[in-house]
Amino acid sequence: MQPTHTIEKMISTAQGKIFVKIWQPNPSQQIKEIPILLFHDSLGCVQLWRDFPDQLCLVTNRMIIAYDRLGFGRSDVMTTKLPINFIQQESEIFAELLHQLEIPEVINFGHSVGGGIAVSCAAQYPSLCRAIITEAAQAYVEPKTLTGITLAKQMFQEPEQFQRLKKYHAEKAQWVLDAWTETWLSTEFRNWTLDQDLGSLSAKILILHGDHDEYGTLEQPKRLAQYTDAQIHIIQNCGHVPHRENPQQIIEIVRDFVETYA
Repeated sequence: MQPTHTIEKMISTAQGKIFVKIWQPNPSQQIKEIPILLFHDSLGCVQLWRDFPDQLCLVTNRMIIAYDRLGFGRSDVMTTKLPINFIQQESEIFAELLHQLEIPEVINFGHSVGGGIAVSCAAQYPSLCRAIITEAAQAYVEPKTLTGITLAKQMFQEPEQFQRLKKYHAEKAQWVLDAWTETWLSTEFRNWTLDQDLGSLSAKILILHGDHDEYGTLEQPKRLAQYTDAQIHIIQNCGHVPHRENPQQIIEIVRDFVETYA
């Protein structure tokens, strides 16, 4: 059985048009009130969540919402470099998106840098976020993060690897790659942390992290949990994309968490 239907739309914001996709639960089930909003990673987009939103919708009986950040996927092109404070700035889009969708409250679920964005949005708009889920998120820049990004930057010099990005981001692919590698590897970003946002959180947070994550040690989930009311799950034999590598386990953990706190 699949969710009844999906909705795709472009939503105009003060910064530009963003692409949004919504998965609706089957109305024959008892639909939960608070949706889950997905925040993608540094090279991600709605399409790269693949079938995870469908499965999450089925198991949780909640509406699932995903969107392409500006400059990514099917959203508008960004004509400037990614600002150093882009993680905090995304809260403006977050608030406007929920307002236009007429949704008063969500559960924020972010993968990788999307986890940092999920935290920052919840910290800046606590009334809009009931709970937070981070997956493979970074709370600060550590050597392993920089090493992983440097290796990925070299890999994407290969034409066939870059073509993978173009499949999802078309003419925006080079901007997407630079927005990740050049921002995170810059000296200006070296001292970035989520500490201030974490320190002002009021929502419960679920922290998911693979024990073989290529972009962060287990110090990352520890840092995320340091200031917050947190539940940590270290996923064994798992890298940077737990929802793709261990989908059933992730969905079960998320289901139990949202049933308890939202």
